[in-house]
Amino acid sequence: MRIPLRLSAMSDEQLMHMAALNSERAFEELYNRHARRLQGFFNRRLGDAELAADFTHDTFLRIYAARESYQKGKNFRAWLYTIAYNLCKNHYRNQLSMVYEQEEDVRDDHNIEIEMDDAILREALRKILRELPQPLALLFSLHYEEELTVPQVAQITNLPEGTVKSRLHKTMTIIKNKLKQYG
Repeated sequence: MRIPLRLSAMSDEQLMHMAALNSERAFEELYNRHARRLQGFFNRRLGDAELAADFTHDTFLRIYAARESYQKGKNFRAWLYTIAYNLCKNHYRNQLSMVYEQEEDVRDDHNIEIEMDDAILREALRKILRELPQPLALLFSLHYEEELTVPQVAQITNLPEGTVKSRLHKTMTIIKNKLKQYG
């Protein structure tokens, strides 16, 4: 006799398989596990808590709508962040000219001498990440903030692993060079 696992003990992939079979409780468990962190990802990438909440909701709506086409064995977290990445990419594409105008205003307003401490350094890093080209900022966020592996990031972004590694290295070089002024 096989004893069913509690939902909280199941893997994301098992839960998604159950959700594909119309288990609302399994889908709710996935939502509860990932929504807060996903919303943090969107908030860091978009800088707007309300938009981040909307994008989180939209991501889970898309997952729910596509639940029956989920490929058993596919990494759920990679699939989740693929959808999130594409939402960000489309948003950036649609908002590109407005973002550039806003970034120019931000750069002009924040040209102030600063003292070196942890809070200022964190803010400096946030500013540098906002100024990075969006494809590099997204890769940085997926790998360093969301702690996804290079192969997972490659799968999400549909880029070869070597390209992901190269762009992450380029991003880190840019960040290190820009942070030198704070050292």
